[in-house]
Amino acid sequence: MAVNLKVESTLTDRYQTTVPETVRRALKLGKRDKIHYTIRPDGDVVLTRAAAAEDEDPVLGQFLDFLARDLAAHPQRLQAVDAGLVRRIRSLVGGVEVDLDAPLSADDE
Repeated sequence: MAVNLKVESTLTDRYQTTVPETVRRALKLGKRDKIHYTIRPDGDVVLTRAAAAEDEDPVLGQFLDFLARDLAAHPQRLQAVDAGLVRRIRSLVGGVEVDLDAPLSADDE
């Protein structure tokens, strides 16, 4: 016989809540994962892990999570970008037009 595990959390004044650890583990949720809600006719709400969008890059997401953790753990490593470096970058890419919406060529894929 299947056993239902019941957990609860509290809404803040801004209608936010923390997803309990047991729920995060059951759904295999990580930071920045999306949650899908299904509201049934009887008023019950089913919470599931949302499928990753096709245009999301899982490697990029993991890298960004790594950066966020590293920045939080080692804020002393942050350094301002030197004005000389900014000038050098501008001299290298100045006048280069980039269309971020243009499809990549076969060579760039």
